[in-house]
Amino acid sequence: MTQITNHMPTEELQRLDAAHHMHPFTTNDDLEKKGARVITRAKGVTLTDSEGNEILDAMAGLWCVNIGYGRDELAEVSSRQMRELPYYNTFFQTTHVPAIALAERLAELTPYDLNHVFFANSGSEANDTNIRIVRTYWQEKGQPEKTVIISRKNAYHGSSVASSALGGMSGMHAQSGMIPDIHHIDQPNWWAEGGDMSPEDFGLERAQQLEKAILELGEHKVAAFIGEPVQGAGGVIIPPSTYWPEIQRICDKYGILLIADEVICGFGRTGNWFGSQTMGIKPDIMTVAKGLSSGYAPISASIVNDKVAAVLGACEFNHGYTYSGHPVACAVALENLRILDEEGIVSHAAQELAPYLKEKFESLGDHPMVGEVKVVGMMGSLALTPDKTTRAKFAADVGTVGFMVRERCFANNLIMRHVGDRMVISPPLVITKAEIDTLIVRARKALDEGYENVKAAGLFKAMS
Repeated sequence: MTQITNHMPTEELQRLDAAHHMHPFTTNDDLEKKGARVITRAKGVTLTDSEGNEILDAMAGLWCVNIGYGRDELAEVSSRQMRELPYYNTFFQTTHVPAIALAERLAELTPYDLNHVFFANSGSEANDTNIRIVRTYWQEKGQPEKTVIISRKNAYHGSSVASSALGGMSGMHAQSGMIPDIHHIDQPNWWAEGGDMSPEDFGLERAQQLEKAILELGEHKVAAFIGEPVQGAGGVIIPPSTYWPEIQRICDKYGILLIADEVICGFGRTGNWFGSQTMGIKPDIMTVAKGLSSGYAPISASIVNDKVAAVLGACEFNHGYTYSGHPVACAVALENLRILDEEGIVSHAAQELAPYLKEKFESLGDHPMVGEVKVVGMMGSLALTPDKTTRAKFAADVGTVGFMVRERCFANNLIMRHVGDRMVISPPLVITKAEIDTLIVRARKALDEGYENVKAAGLFKAMS
């Protein structure tokens, strides 16, 4: 039996990694010089690397390990399902019990009439699926010219060619180009872009850009709007309170489909089961992934409401993936949802942990380099600035200072991510209050050390 173990020194593992493994979102030549950090095991909220360092993972992997690491139940369910039915597809008028059960459970959990589930394997694939769902919906309704999907700058909806075009990350567009009929409006990031406006007025202005775009592009051409309830990979951008009600009003007024990308926000992250509930959104389509299985198996889904399903159900939907509704992934996801529900993890995180995290994380706002602290549920961000009063940018390329602070986080055994010059967290929902205290201690130490390095490099000054 093949067994993978850490039987080599770290340097040898790093050499082999650099020789053969191409990392995502990485300059691999730079990583080869530095050497990747080799993670060997994990339990709860703690990672252990090949040198024996214990690291507090305040990012829950990639926003996904909601129930924490090391839950034997998921391994046991996976093993049992592999022995019973390791794989079969759901093409050709065929199904299997795990897919049936998970679809039913998701229909129970999601709000409103989101009762129909199309499975995929990642958020990228699910959002690719959404493009085809939306355009097929309007074709079947006799309006094939309605193909335009409106999204937002700095949104993240995946990294495939189609889903990255749907997103608003310019660096990704530069490498893969765009697909037709995707239009972007400005994001609701008051700290960076609000100027002298109040957050409430700014939220309305940014939402009303949707209506302006619909009218400019032509109401007869616009099919849908997509947005994350909270922009996660964009920097935990929590929109002003006026934003989502106005977006909902505009979608309702013009009868366009509203897609809520819940890949990061779903399954307890924002204080409710879904970010749509936190923000008061009533989507026609919901994208889920990550927390659906807590990262233990690759699975995602597009969940559509009765209105959309009724139209798609009358035609052959020419779409699908080999592993859509993979039985092992479905079984793991079902067990993950059972644990989240029966152990009260979502409610405990919302009622006990989120207020504590907010209080402690907001205490970092007194740091001389922190201008804004934003928290919703179990996710938060710090905006770094050389001038809190003017919300100024640093006199350096965006992300330079954030990266310097992130490096000090790593050095202090804390995973806290940087997005530009924002530091973001998204810890497992099972983190304890004592572990939150440790997170804050390490974060403050990293900020202090980063601050000294930034000053020494002559970067603690505003861009002129």
